[in-house]
Amino acid sequence: MNNLWGHTYLGNDIKTWLIVSGIIIGGFLTTRFFKGTLLKKFKRWSKNTKSSFDDFIVVSFEKYVIPFLYFLIVYAALSYLHMPQVTEQPIHTAMLLICTYFILQIINSALQYFLLSVLKNQDGGETKQKQARGLIIIIKAIVWIMGVVFVLDNLGYNVSTIIAGLGIGGIAIALAAQTILGDLFSYFVILFDRPFEIGDFIIVDDKMGAVEYIGIKTTRLRTLGGEQLVCSNKDLTDSRVHNYKRMEKRRVVFNIGVTYQTTSEKLKAIPVVVKNIISKTNDVLFDRGHFSAFGDSSLNFEFVYFILSSDYALYMDKQQAVNFEIFETFEKMNIDFAYPTSTVFINKEQPVFE
Repeated sequence: MNNLWGHTYLGNDIKTWLIVSGIIIGGFLTTRFFKGTLLKKFKRWSKNTKSSFDDFIVVSFEKYVIPFLYFLIVYAALSYLHMPQVTEQPIHTAMLLICTYFILQIINSALQYFLLSVLKNQDGGETKQKQARGLIIIIKAIVWIMGVVFVLDNLGYNVSTIIAGLGIGGIAIALAAQTILGDLFSYFVILFDRPFEIGDFIIVDDKMGAVEYIGIKTTRLRTLGGEQLVCSNKDLTDSRVHNYKRMEKRRVVFNIGVTYQTTSEKLKAIPVVVKNIISKTNDVLFDRGHFSAFGDSSLNFEFVYFILSSDYALYMDKQQAVNFEIFETFEKMNIDFAYPTSTVFINKEQPVFE
C-alpha cells in the first residue's frame, strides 16, 4: 500500500492526484448544486418582482459566473500540482485570458443594462434604446481595448510603447478614414441632438421615408415605394431634414375659381359657405377665406385651414370630405366652377362699295 502511495505520475504522487480529483469533483458538484437549487429558486423569485435588476443578476450569474467558476475550480486544482515551468506558465496565461474575458463580459453587460435602463425611463424609451445600439458597440469596443492592454501589461509587455504606437497609428488611421470618422461623429449628433428618431418620417432633399435603423455609419430609411434607402450619417446632418413625425398639424391652402357670370350676391356668400363647411368638419380648424383675385378666366378665392393631426391618411380623408361638400353645395347653389376659356369677338362690318 505504501508503495502505491509512493508512485509518482507526471511528477506528482497518487495522493496529490486524488486531492486534485477531489477538488475538481467536489467543486463541480457544489457549483451544480448552487445552480440547480439556490440559483433556480432565485430565478423563480425574480420573475415575480417588478424590478428587472434581479433578472439581470440571475442571467449574469448563469451566463458568466457559473462557467467562470468551473474554470476557477480546475485552475485551483491544477495549481496544487507540482508542474514544470514550461507547463505552469501557459496555464497561468490561459487562466489570465479566461478571467479577463469573463470580467469584461460582465462589465459590458452591466454597462449595457444600466444604459438601456436609463433610456427606458425617458420619453420614447423604446426608440432611444434602438438608437443606442451603435453607442453600445463603441462602449464595448473601448472596454475590450482596455482589457487587451491589461492582459498585455500582465504578460510583461511594455504597455507605454504599445499605447504610443497606437497613438501614432490612430493619427494615421484618422487621416485615412476621415469619412468614416465624420459619419461616427454625425451618429453622436443624431443620438444626442435627436433631429429624428426611429419611426419618424423624414424628407432629405428629394428623398423621403420612415427611419428604420440608425447605425454608426449609416441610417436606413424605408421609402414609400418599399425599398430601403441607405444614407450616410454625415449627409443627413449636413442636409436640411423635414421631420413630418413631429408635425402637430397640417396646413392646407387651396384655391377655388368660379365663372364671371356668378352674381355678386353669390360671390359674397362663397367665403361664408366654405367657412361653414370646413368648420363643421371634425379635426379641422378653419383659418381664413377671401376673394383673392380676378383671374383671366375666373374669379379666384383662397382658403386656408389646418388638419389637427400629422397623420397623412387622416389629412387626405378630411381634405376629400371638404372637397366633396364644397362641390355638392356649389351644385345646389348653381355656382359654376371656372376653367380656362377664351371668348372671341367678331366684328361684322358692312362692305363698302364705291
